[in-house]
Amino acid sequence: MTGTRRDLPQLLGEARRWFEEGMLAALEGEGVPAVTPPQVQLFAALDEDGTTVAELARRMGVTRQTVHQAVHSLVAGGLLEQVPDPSSARQRLIRRTAEGLHAHEQARRALDRLEERLADRIGAAAVAALRSALEEPWGEPPAARVSRRPRP
Repeated sequence: MTGTRRDLPQLLGEARRWFEEGMLAALEGEGVPAVTPPQVQLFAALDEDGTTVAELARRMGVTRQTVHQAVHSLVAGGLLEQVPDPSSARQRLIRRTAEGLHAHEQARRALDRLEERLADRIGAAAVAALRSALEEPWGEPPAARVSRRPRP
């Protein structure tokens, strides 16, 4: 018997896409302006009172330029706005507009329904175990080992 065991990162990526595709379809059905998966990630990374572009880039693991592009299109779509940062005259905060808050609430409800559907498919205990494992602190990734050659 031969089989190819898929890597855990691949499986996690497929699971993420399952949730993203389901949520995007649900949002489209609710009339929310079209968004892309990276825009969804940005939306999820926002603090309630707003977040700087630099902090969003750090949280998302992308460049500031990538965040600026996503913010620009979400601002144009009426879901986000830029406001002065009260703690720094040089920075601006990115935050949800009223329409963006409404879309965020719809996305939260869609994700809850998707999680319920997943529990129907694989079992509530499996979903609870998955959530528990993913909520555990994993710590920093292990550092790459540097091979040391003996010195001459």
